[in-house]
Amino acid sequence: MRHEGFWLTAPDHTDLHINRWCGASAPKAVVMIAHGMAEHSLRYARFAESLTSQGFEVYAIDQRGHGASAERGVLGHYADSDGWDKVVGDLALLNHHIRTTHPKAPIFLFAHSMGSYIAQAYLMQHSCSLQGAILSGSNFGEPLQFKAGRWIAKLEKWRLGGQGRSKLIDFLSFGSFNKAFKPTRTGFDWLSREPEEVDKYVNDPLCGFICTTQLWIDLLGGLIEISSVEALRAIDADLPIMVIGGAKDPVSDGQRLETLAAKLREAGLKNVQLNLYPEARHELLNETNRAEVTAEVLSWLDARLEHQRACSPKEMA
Repeated sequence: MRHEGFWLTAPDHTDLHINRWCGASAPKAVVMIAHGMAEHSLRYARFAESLTSQGFEVYAIDQRGHGASAERGVLGHYADSDGWDKVVGDLALLNHHIRTTHPKAPIFLFAHSMGSYIAQAYLMQHSCSLQGAILSGSNFGEPLQFKAGRWIAKLEKWRLGGQGRSKLIDFLSFGSFNKAFKPTRTGFDWLSREPEEVDKYVNDPLCGFICTTQLWIDLLGGLIEISSVEALRAIDADLPIMVIGGAKDPVSDGQRLETLAAKLREAGLKNVQLNLYPEARHELLNETNRAEVTAEVLSWLDARLEHQRACSPKEMA
């Protein structure tokens, strides 16, 4: 297994860092990874190594304002304008790079938390670029709730500026997540039952930071766009989707994942699988049962390869 990092340049001249894991031979398929908020793609190295050992190749993007990409931008900040469209376009840019490098390889998308929201918008535009998608720690919420949050984010932007950091937004978004796990050791016990994995997150300078007011405006605007059955109908009905999450995850609490799977089916998608893990929290790949989760993801990927759909990949700009 070999690991390398490289850069792609987006149309707006933003540099994006990509981590790639590959084996010695041509891959049977490629997996793109879109990470969550206030983390980065190197945290998926263990998962990538498991995929690579089974013949996959992995490309994981450090999203705008995250990981190494933040070295050439602003930590916790997509862009000064049109940030949502840009992060969705970044996945298209990565997909195009993979398609150019491996023109015959099937491509899958694994997207976690914030990445899963970006992924849903991507699927609405580019379903035919993929053989399947896995949405981890995702959600399906009420647009009115997101609109209220966006209104607060706009007020905080007026007060602090677009690159300001709002403790109020951070508290309203994450402040209650640890309540179900008292007594707690850290402010991030909600991520995993595995103390060592939580400590890795806490001690990582590229994790757990407060994002900018403009990022929140962009993200909440994106959530408003994707949170309806009508919007989900733009996804190719034949695209297989696997929804996974922990039943004790305060981001999705299991019930909202069940709602997401139900809404996808209501939108006409024919192949939606939901895997809920009873005691697991937010980061399944860093949970005590991560081996079980990884094995089931690999099994799902292999099953999709056995029954590849006929949709031809679209040219990506």
